Amino acid sequence: VVTGGEALYADLRHFGHRAIQMAWFSVALPCLLLNYFGQGALLLRDPAAAENPFYHLAPAWALFPLIGLATAATIIASQAVISGAFSLTRQAVQLGYSPRLRIEHTSSREIGQIYVPAVNWGLMVLTCVLVLGFHAANTEQPTSSNIAGAYGVALSTLMLITTLMFYVMSREVWRWSFARAATVSGLFLWVDVLFFGANMLKIRYGGWVPLVIAAAIFLLMTTWKRGREILAKRMLEKTVPLKMLLADLAAEPPIRVPGTAVFMYGTADHTPPALVHNLAHNKVLHEKVVFLTVVTEDVPHVEPRERVTMRHIGKGFHTVVARYGFMDDPDIDDVLGACRVKTLDIRMEGTTFFLGRETLVASDRPGMAQWREQLFAFMSRNALRATAFFKIPANQVFEVGTQVEL
Repeated sequence: VVTGGEALYADLRHFGHRAIQMAWFSVALPCLLLNYFGQGALLLRDPAAAENPFYHLAPAWALFPLIGLATAATIIASQAVISGAFSLTRQAVQLGYSPRLRIEHTSSREIGQIYVPAVNWGLMVLTCVLVLGFHAANTEQPTSSNIAGAYGVALSTLMLITTLMFYVMSREVWRWSFARAATVSGLFLWVDVLFFGANMLKIRYGGWVPLVIAAAIFLLMTTWKRGREILAKRMLEKTVPLKMLLADLAAEPPIRVPGTAVFMYGTADHTPPALVHNLAHNKVLHEKVVFLTVVTEDVPHVEPRERVTMRHIGKGFHTVVARYGFMDDPDIDDVLGACRVKTLDIRMEGTTFFLGRETLVASDRPGMAQWREQLFAFMSRNALRATAFFKIPANQVFEVGTQVEL
């Protein structure tokens, strides 16, 4: 999945669809067909070669060069897995399916060239664990067969899911008729089902590994997504509509101090809890108060001219909504620059950012099982701080803590 996604999205952007099409039809496809037909011919002539048909294709003098070529191909494929995992993780963070992680840009020219340390180290640890685990396992088949079983289950499942998603895409996005979508998808589906069914026999011989990994990742992603939804709901229960707060402030104006305060919150029409706590404890407001909401859209990129929308609500209060695509990197300094273009003069110097810091406690309230709530709380505690993710100077941040029962 990751290698294919990297080729379709990362390489497609870097090289263009024409270059990828030419490489596939002129190099990759002919070589694959020759190799597969060659293995088939070898098995027809010598059924005993089924133990390792790829390497039995080569004469004795070409065995070591073929091993070198296969090793180089493995390294290249692993690079695609690593860079694809980086891109998918970044998009998962932006879409709300993963906690915030440290993402480093390694190129000043290519926005998609990134490095995610946590993912890189995680892949290394998992690779070592899998190799050592397969080697140490006391199974009926050798280590290489178990790894092949894991690969076969993963690949056949990928093919089946891809065909099903193609059907959904053709119906929902391209608006194909049922007959057309079912006919085209069915041509691939029956082959995919045959491969998938055959590989189910390999589950006990290593095929369970990709299924367990996929289930674990699915659990983590859905727990984070659902947990964020529950947290947002619990926070809304403790806030008041922004209009109500502004009416109360107009009736009893607090002391105003020089400077700009930016309150970040996920819902634009409700009062940030940090503002309520600030008023309750400090009894003052800044002369200029900005309610900033960062929204991730279901598109790869948002045009810079469409990124920021503002609304002046009087008495020095302003609402700002910054929209980013799931492949964009939020940057508060850029948001402030866009605000200045639209007549709202906010500069990083002299601005204080008020952020909420929630302490999550599992409860028996409806929503998720308590063990998933505890898992979500653990993920939240270990997520990258908002100051680093949004590139906010740490010495200009005022964090307000609150305890939330999930």
